Amino acid sequence: MSDAASAHDATDATTAFALIGGEAGVRALVDRFYDLMDLEPAYARLRALHPTTLDESRDKLHWFLCGWLGGPALYEQRFGHPRLRARHLPYPIGIAERDQWLACMRQAMRELGVDAALAQRLDAAFAGTADWMRNRGG
Repeated sequence: MSDAASAHDATDATTAFALIGGEAGVRALVDRFYDLMDLEPAYARLRALHPTTLDESRDKLHWFLCGWLGGPALYEQRFGHPRLRARHLPYPIGIAERDQWLACMRQAMRELGVDAALAQRLDAAFAGTADWMRNRGG
């Protein structure tokens, strides 16, 4: 999977970005994701990979997801190409971390009431990308 992979299907007239509620919807999803990661013991390994303060992580994921979901390329405007895998290589990401990331995002989508069909579509895209980010076996 490449950095260009996204949840936006070019054949769809409506982007995932629009369906989730634009920038405000993406921000709500990202904020709930990081709130859960910070609070839930089930996501402790994932949380340990992040800095003490999550503000920058929240902003970067928000900016990235806006473009990845078919909206404005806010991340690229600030930092250039995302180079996702390269930027994550310093962090030990194995199966447990991948699974915690996905579970946390699924819980955030569920708690925000993301439409079931959209959540399924996003989950498939997130799963492919999350697996591609693994750099450890376990």
